[in-house]
Amino acid sequence: MKLISWNVNGLRACVNKGFNEYFVESGADIFCVQETKLQDGQISLEQDEGYTQYWNYAQKKGYSGTAVFTRMKPLSVRYGLEEDHEPEGRILTLEFDAFYLVNVYTPNARRDLSRLDFRLEWEDRFRSYLQELDAVKPVIICGDMNVAHEEIDLKNAKANRGNSGFTFEEREKMTQLLDTGFVDTFRYLYPEKADAYTWWSYMPKVRERNVGWRIDYFLVSARLAPALRDAGMDCDVLGSDHCPVVLDINELLIQDPSAK
Repeated sequence: MKLISWNVNGLRACVNKGFNEYFVESGADIFCVQETKLQDGQISLEQDEGYTQYWNYAQKKGYSGTAVFTRMKPLSVRYGLEEDHEPEGRILTLEFDAFYLVNVYTPNARRDLSRLDFRLEWEDRFRSYLQELDAVKPVIICGDMNVAHEEIDLKNAKANRGNSGFTFEEREKMTQLLDTGFVDTFRYLYPEKADAYTWWSYMPKVRERNVGWRIDYFLVSARLAPALRDAGMDCDVLGSDHCPVVLDINELLIQDPSAK
């Protein structure tokens, strides 16, 4: 089973930069998108009839938003955390027979860290939510989580220490999440792989020189680790300041851990 997650930084703009072509070529069973930046009716994507679309729009126009395109029909869909709605459109949860899929766009602490307290409180609620799901069945989490967890996850760790996305507090929240029973799939498979990033500033030559951050993730419940086949990123795919991240997982092992 192939899953893809991509912060498109405005889906309408990304469509004009090759989104549809990549979508078709990827052949993903589930394709998750963050930061759609649109409202209902502002875009029409002509896709293979095998996909069903689910959207969580932000109330604020041109802001945030998530979407999931899936070939697999979910048992249920939930929009938000505690309630079946949240104003920034940051979370979509799809329940399947053998697992939950959570597509998330984590709040940014902002450059001046003015939203750090909000971010940290949100992280606590998000972690509790994932633990509740995990108690029922395994969880696959994907999206822009707006944090480089370890120094290996960004190019200039020393210069960025304490900056938004690399504060001690944000990194500690990721550590706490993993410690509750989740696995960072890329680091699980490639613990020492450096220079592997998913986001680059729009400043000149930054992406060409690969001065980036790894802030987009696939996490899974720890008991799904044996089912992992591969995890990575399509760094050459343009259209956004983020690149798509990819997960290949053995669906049979999700459904039956004893399967060979």
